Amino acid sequence: MKQFIEFIPVALFVVVYFSTRDIYLSTGVLMVGVCVQVAYEYLKVGKVDKKTKVIFWVAMLFGGATLIFRNEEFIQWKPTIVNWLFAVTLLGSQILGRENLLKKMLGEQLALPDMVWRNLTLGWSLGFFIAGALNLVVAYSFSLDFWVTYKLVGGFVITLIYMAITFLYLIKGGFVDEAPAEEPAAKTD
Repeated sequence: MKQFIEFIPVALFVVVYFSTRDIYLSTGVLMVGVCVQVAYEYLKVGKVDKKTKVIFWVAMLFGGATLIFRNEEFIQWKPTIVNWLFAVTLLGSQILGRENLLKKMLGEQLALPDMVWRNLTLGWSLGFFIAGALNLVVAYSFSLDFWVTYKLVGGFVITLIYMAITFLYLIKGGFVDEAPAEEPAAKTD
C-alpha cells in the first residue's frame, strides 16, 4: 500500500502534464501530492520515514525553484538528486558509518551473511546512481513529453529490474530458498 501512495504524486504530475501541457501546473500538483503523501504517512503510522522526508524536501526545493524561476530544468533534476542521495546514503553508511542500511531495514526479513549485505548495498548504490544518470540523459536528450513519460514508467521499470537482479543473486547464491512445492491433499475415503 505504501508503494501505491508513493506513486500517486508522480501519477498526478503526469496526468496533469498531459492534460494541460503545463509543466508549472504539473509541478505544483506534484508538490501538493507529496505534501498529502507526507500527511497520510504521518496520520497512518504516527511518523514519516527518512525516505519520504528526502523525497518531500527535494520535491519542495526543486519544485519551488521550478515555479519561482519558471525553469523546468529544476524539476527534471529532482529524480536524479533523489536517486543520488539514496546512492550516497547507502554507500556512505556502509563505508563511513560501518552500518549497513539495507541490513538494518531488511535484516528481520532476510538472514544473510554480511558479505551479501555489502554486495547488495554496492549493487543498489550503483542502481540508484545509474537511475539518476539515466534521468539526466533522458531530460537533456529527449523532449519534455518523453521525459514526463519516462518519469512515470522509467523509475518503476528500473526498480523492477533491480529487484529481479537482487532475487536472482540471492537465489543463485543459495541465500534464499525457493518456495516449497505444495503437498498433495490427503485423500479422504
